[in-house]
Amino acid sequence: MAKDYDLVILGGGTGGYVAAIRASQLGMQVAVVEKGELGGTCLHRGCIPSKSLLRSAEVYKQTKNAYEFGVETKDTKLDFTRVQKRKGAIVDQLHQGVQGLMKKGKIDVYNGYGRILGPSIFSPMPGTISIEYANGDENTMLVPKNVLIATGSTPKTLPGLDIDHKTVLNSDDALQLEELPKSIIIVGGGVIGIEWASMLADFDVEVTVIEYLEDILPSEDTAVAKEVERLLKKKGINFVKGAKVLADTLLKEDGVQIEAEINEKHQRFHAEKMLVSVGRKANTNNIGLENTDIIVENGFVQTNSFYQTKEAHIYAIGDVIGGMQLAHVASHEGIVAVEHMADQNPMPIDYSQVASCIYSSPEAASVGLTEKQAKENGYEVKIGKFPFQAVGKALVYGEADGFVKIIADKQTDDILGVHMVGPHVTDMISEAGLAKVLDATPWEVGHTIHPHPTLAEVIGEAALAVDGKQIHG
Repeated sequence: MAKDYDLVILGGGTGGYVAAIRASQLGMQVAVVEKGELGGTCLHRGCIPSKSLLRSAEVYKQTKNAYEFGVETKDTKLDFTRVQKRKGAIVDQLHQGVQGLMKKGKIDVYNGYGRILGPSIFSPMPGTISIEYANGDENTMLVPKNVLIATGSTPKTLPGLDIDHKTVLNSDDALQLEELPKSIIIVGGGVIGIEWASMLADFDVEVTVIEYLEDILPSEDTAVAKEVERLLKKKGINFVKGAKVLADTLLKEDGVQIEAEINEKHQRFHAEKMLVSVGRKANTNNIGLENTDIIVENGFVQTNSFYQTKEAHIYAIGDVIGGMQLAHVASHEGIVAVEHMADQNPMPIDYSQVASCIYSSPEAASVGLTEKQAKENGYEVKIGKFPFQAVGKALVYGEADGFVKIIADKQTDDILGVHMVGPHVTDMISEAGLAKVLDATPWEVGHTIHPHPTLAEVIGEAALAVDGKQIHG
């Protein structure tokens, strides 16, 4: 027997469950099909658990350095079992919260694997969802007016770097470590690799980062990437850049050995563990796309600006469509998609106004164009840059490295991009995001009175610095 819905969502991750809530608010009958646990990658294998570990690493590092604040500590020890237990408790609490939100919204949740069927006895159009259950129960058929694909992504690997989930790990495996290795090779100097490198170094693990490109964090402003690298080197992290990892990982009794080509020379690296962090791939296989006219290019589902696929009643959001591949982006894509289904006339997302964050220590955050991108797009730019070391709260806080950099259009005075590296910048970047949404100028941000003493004063000073009018620099 088939069940009818206004909307069926494939995937109960951040994008999927937020879309379900918004659809419920708009009066739709909604079902979510999730093969794992509600909350998806972000809650269970990404954002939340990794940030919990990063926070434990930060507290451990601060405690070891407490004498700098006049606090005596003796025999500081790390209990990694308790670190993992705390992480699990946070995830469980948030998972229960998401489950509660589904009940509150009267959203039906099916715990199974959903596939899109083609035209059938249930519907003349593709879109009926067949749910397969792990326990072998008979499939359930859902017949929706609209479908939202929110199946997310999984970690990529490289040829020859076979993930054995014990010695050669992906980021999912790393979150489940029962004990810390003494040393680790991290292949990939992107956001995920750098967060793990920072965390593990703070946990006293010997870390080597091997990056194919000449710079880490290639999506960030060059000045930010260089500052992050400089500060991570101070932690003892070894960076090997411009390195091509050669195929065939060698597993040894005491760890893993790989070989890389650097400047036409081969070099071997050995560590107890290896983390392969080279991006993520969309989950498009085996979800029934072949039963539709949906277009997939370079592994990603293609949509319009309202997230409609070529099948107008089937939408797709989040990692499965590529783009920024951030949890908060998937959530807002889901809201736009649902509001479009409901004829609410939503505004398309302007991705230049979306902030991104890196939760390493130091943190980094950005919104808008980098200096290089601005110049490549033909802008004549003016730049303001102001260091945290000139801000009293940063000195009080004990973390005065880093800066805020603001890029503005010399002709119109519009802010083109804001880039930060330093303490708590992931919490501060939203002011810059609001400035972008409101099309603010550096003058407007600079003349916003920032409380003293706060870390946010650095934003006001950087804005004034665009026109050389900073007060404390």
